Amino acid sequence: MSAIVTAVLALIVVALAGFIVVKTIRVVPQAMAGIVERFGRYHRTLHAGLNIVVPVVDRLRPLIDLREQVVSFPPQPVITKDNLVVSIDTVIYFQVTDAKAATYEVANFITAVEQLTVTTLRNVVGGMDLETTLTSRDQINHELRRELDEATGKWGIRVGRVELKAIEPPPSIQDSMEKQMRAERDKRAAILTAEGSKQSAILTAEGEKQAAVLRARGEAEAAVVRANADAEAKAARASGEARAITTVFKAIHDGNPDQRLLAYQYLQTLPQIAQGDSNKLWIVPSEVGKALEGLGGLFGAITGGQAVAGESAGSASGDGTGTMAAAEQESGAGSVKRFPLGS
Repeated sequence: MSAIVTAVLALIVVALAGFIVVKTIRVVPQAMAGIVERFGRYHRTLHAGLNIVVPVVDRLRPLIDLREQVVSFPPQPVITKDNLVVSIDTVIYFQVTDAKAATYEVANFITAVEQLTVTTLRNVVGGMDLETTLTSRDQINHELRRELDEATGKWGIRVGRVELKAIEPPPSIQDSMEKQMRAERDKRAAILTAEGSKQSAILTAEGEKQAAVLRARGEAEAAVVRANADAEAKAARASGEARAITTVFKAIHDGNPDQRLLAYQYLQTLPQIAQGDSNKLWIVPSEVGKALEGLGGLFGAITGGQAVAGESAGSASGDGTGTMAAAEQESGAGSVKRFPLGS
């Protein structure tokens, strides 16, 4: 019987020792802090790691998170300077820097921060009209952060950032603003369209002007070039004709032609003068008679010479001389009747 009692007592002692050990050794996670109270008063702050407390005498309050926390508050109605009610959503980034102050200086620091944010937001936005409120988010954020950081410093809290998520004016104001913005956009679009049409017309006119100037300048230069080319061509043609005439004239004078040869060449040229389908009337110059007379004399001299040579083939040289003289005399007479016109 005594053995059983001894075993039970030993078991109780072991259990009690285990309980004491568990209550004595406390492990605090990283970025957490614990407040230890001894007999109901603040004793010390436990930091991350292994900590030892006195069981029954010391009491550990709930751990406090030392990391930066993000709290989003529901939309709050705020009245602007021009008596318009807007709904503003806020987000606050804060961090507990002193666990003791956060525990004993304020009952619930999250609720305290929320209410302080609402009151500060109404003070800041109440001095602005709607348009300034919508366009001054950075200013509002800066004012809220400064006021909250100053007020929450004694609570062991540091406010890092304050952001406005949304600023929603009343539906009627939103409709009016949309109409105004639409009108402004239409106005800017009309102005831009008009400016574009104006610039397009100006550029088109400038382009046409430059094109006309360049075209006229090109035509003038082309006319000058053509005139110079025609002048050079005429000068070259005239120079060639002059050299040709000079050469022919020199050749004629160097050959010393007689009247009969010139008459024959003149008659050879007459068909070339009469060529062409448009030549309905041919005016014969007065020199044609003289040319025919010279040509008749030429052919008469040739024909008479051949006849006399045939008749006096066996005659003496004296008769031949007389016959040639007669032929020359007859040729000098220029009888046209000997020219064979019928062929």
